[in-house]
Amino acid sequence: KLGLTRSVGGVLALALARELTPVVTAIILAGRVGSAFAAELGTMQVSEQMDSLRVLDTDPVDYLVTPRVLASMIAGPILNVLCFMMGIGASVWLADLMYNVPANIIVDSARRALTDFDIFTSMIKSWVFGTIVSVISCAWGFTTSGGAKGVGVSTTSAVVISLVAIFIADFVLSYVFYQGQGSALKQLK
Repeated sequence: KLGLTRSVGGVLALALARELTPVVTAIILAGRVGSAFAAELGTMQVSEQMDSLRVLDTDPVDYLVTPRVLASMIAGPILNVLCFMMGIGASVWLADLMYNVPANIIVDSARRALTDFDIFTSMIKSWVFGTIVSVISCAWGFTTSGGAKGVGVSTTSAVVISLVAIFIADFVLSYVFYQGQGSALKQLK
């Protein structure tokens, strides 16, 4: 109605790359992976498996936490790219199906709006969020006490604290990355 069909792809691409895909990916990572890390490590802690590793002269942090943190640091950006591609693909499909906006208009607008800096910052954000989720979840699992109830409390706390930390980190990173840039939509005209 407003004649902005040529800008739709750019707006979608900027929203997805700068905010939506890194945050949504991190939320899913916290819910699925973070809770699993906290529950698994918490169960190992209350069943004294951590003590068994220490008796075997194996550092539990090096053996259990470091691989999880590294895996999340690698998986976060990869999942972010997949989420971005699915978001753009779904947007192209819906724009064509519901509003008869051809796919090439959406893709061309997205290509003109996105810069290398937007993609770089999206990857940095998802890397930071993956690190936050894994470190917080492993820390809560590693410090679990109190049996099965303690595992449940640690798992819930790990997810909640991870989500809060994701939103705080997103605010800080967005402020640092995009402060003073002005409107990225001006270049779409």
